[in-house]
Amino acid sequence: MARIAQVEIFMANLTPKVKRTDAIQSFESQETPFVRITDSEGAVGLGYTYTIGQGGPAIMSLLRETLVPQLIGREAEEIGRIWRDLLFSTHATAVGAITSLSLAAIDTALWDLRCKRAGVPLWRMLGGAKPSVPMYTTEGGWLHISTDDLVADAVAAQAAGFSGSKIKIGRPHLDEDRQRLAAVRAAVGPNYEIMVDANQYFSRAEATRRARVLEEFGIAWFEEPMPADDVMEHALLAASTSVPIAVGESMYSLSQFKDYLTTGGASIVQVDVARIGGITPWMKVAHLAEAHNVPVCPHFLMELHVSLVCAIPNAPWLEYIPQLDSLTASPMAMKDGRAYPSDAPGLGIDWDLDRLDAARVDGLSARVTS
Repeated sequence: MARIAQVEIFMANLTPKVKRTDAIQSFESQETPFVRITDSEGAVGLGYTYTIGQGGPAIMSLLRETLVPQLIGREAEEIGRIWRDLLFSTHATAVGAITSLSLAAIDTALWDLRCKRAGVPLWRMLGGAKPSVPMYTTEGGWLHISTDDLVADAVAAQAAGFSGSKIKIGRPHLDEDRQRLAAVRAAVGPNYEIMVDANQYFSRAEATRRARVLEEFGIAWFEEPMPADDVMEHALLAASTSVPIAVGESMYSLSQFKDYLTTGGASIVQVDVARIGGITPWMKVAHLAEAHNVPVCPHFLMELHVSLVCAIPNAPWLEYIPQLDSLTASPMAMKDGRAYPSDAPGLGIDWDLDRLDAARVDGLSARVTS
């Protein structure tokens, strides 16, 4: 075992390859803070987190001023202890997005370091439940996309072996959503999954009304129908419809998932490794969901989530949204609509270090040494 000798932080700002819109926002950029941890024997772990255009500098400030100085001299293998100590040291700002996202950058770096020191890929280190996972695609289902283009993308994804397509809903009139879904269902047939995502847009009354329409098309799940902090409204909605309710991308603690699972408000858990605070709490949520016989279908971050969903038995799908192509030497492995975790030691992301350096945002980098 070796102690942490140096921590470096920096941030890259990524522009999405395609326009991404939903019922409440447009995804203009991806701020991506990084943490690089070097131990006393020279081993290096690289972790990261993200925001969709706001809050990146706040994360960098919390890392620089509060969290990173606490890492120097710590035993790098004591990941759970470090995570808990850092959380407690920021208890005045937790539970919340900035704190959890900051913890995730550190936690993923520590897991990368552990796996590299052990010579084991992350998906095997955490359980090695399966060597690949089916994918569904979101990248062709954004709210601004025309019905004809929705259909074309779903048909192409089906032909490529994908298991399903997610379509954003929340058009001004219910019948607009109905017509778009009807066209896709007619094109792909009954055996291809269609997921829908409202991005917390509806009231319960409107979500209930829309859910009746979704039942017509055999929708695989209704994602974030209402504000994510309203557990009981989701439980009431779930009890009123046969469409599975999916939540989790906008939740930041284990306890929030516990409340959803115990009240029956979540049929699908979409825990996001960055927003929950890292791999350490992500695995706790996954095991909690398994205990409730609920599947895990995580949000975004496919290049990291592929290893996590292949580590556990209760993860039937991976969401396809390319994120890191501009910063990696090779993309996530895919074939016939399935994703494959890397067998390389660490997180399994093939970072291009020159591209990482070139993408740094000026004025936000820092280094702390022992």
